[in-house]
Amino acid sequence: MIPEVSTKQPDRGDKAGLFDIHRLPDELYLEFFRRMVLIRKFEETVYDVYSRGIMPGLAHLYTGEEAVAVGVCLTLDTADTITSTHRGHGHLLAKGGDPRRMFAELLGKESGYNRGKGGSMHIVDMSLGILGANGVVAGGLGIAAGAALSAKVKGEKRISVAFFGDGALNEGLFYETANMASLWKLPLVYVMENNQYGEYTAVSRSTAGSGPRRAEAMGIPAEKVDGNDVLAVYEAAHWAVQRARAGEGPSFIECATYRWRGHHMGDQGDTYGYRTQAEVEEWMNRCPVTRQRNYIIQNEIAPAEALDAIERDTQAQIDQAVEFAKEAAYTNPEEVYKDVYA
Repeated sequence: MIPEVSTKQPDRGDKAGLFDIHRLPDELYLEFFRRMVLIRKFEETVYDVYSRGIMPGLAHLYTGEEAVAVGVCLTLDTADTITSTHRGHGHLLAKGGDPRRMFAELLGKESGYNRGKGGSMHIVDMSLGILGANGVVAGGLGIAAGAALSAKVKGEKRISVAFFGDGALNEGLFYETANMASLWKLPLVYVMENNQYGEYTAVSRSTAGSGPRRAEAMGIPAEKVDGNDVLAVYEAAHWAVQRARAGEGPSFIECATYRWRGHHMGDQGDTYGYRTQAEVEEWMNRCPVTRQRNYIIQNEIAPAEALDAIERDTQAQIDQAVEFAKEAAYTNPEEVYKDVYA
């Protein structure tokens, strides 16, 4: 079942009414759509490439959760930093990452983001403020807090965003960093992507209470939004980012969403019997990409033909990225000894 999302908003103080989410520039509504389509087509192509035996290893796909990454990252500046998770392709693309270099990394090629050594779960692009995806549950939270502390000590206006899943909420690192962030008023935004399952276990069976309540217990203002509505995510992120940039400390946003694919490539739908096809279809009917498409058409921001063109152009971009990666050279075996510290 789809959980209810409270419409109760936190006290946004002087930042309330800063803008009307339904009166943004037309190009921004189109950019929401464009970036979500990019992520969707990238992830579905990854699934296809893996299924044809071209890609080694596994990947954890972001299909269905696109509105979270896009809604948050479009509130950020290039200098702002983010930390990601094992399901991090969407975060990188939402913040301006290059799908060619990402595909090259997935295929173990030298032109990949980490010269083919990082793979799907360890993508870094310091030039975009992407401090890394992380295969360790909650592993990015300490890095994000450190980046926020660095910005505060240096007197810089950049902020830090930590993306993490519902499973990470039960890790001690969340409480340790949230405690420090609250006490020291760090410019840090916690974005919890609640896709309803920690691997194969439903949130209702693993987590007592709620993320926002746990954050509020440490004096961190929090709210829960519909993570399949990019406008709702953007509005909440705008509030949280402005608080952080103004020196008002951390905020917490829980985004209720859902992953369409299995936990990883080896989990085909209900392989392990932990969810039903009816549940998957119920969430697919709330597709974030389709919802934004309908919003744009209904509000006469752009015609359907223009959105169709965006989808075609994006698929062509992804196809070119795959060909770039396939033709790229493999990493020299000696590369394994570089950038290794002991």
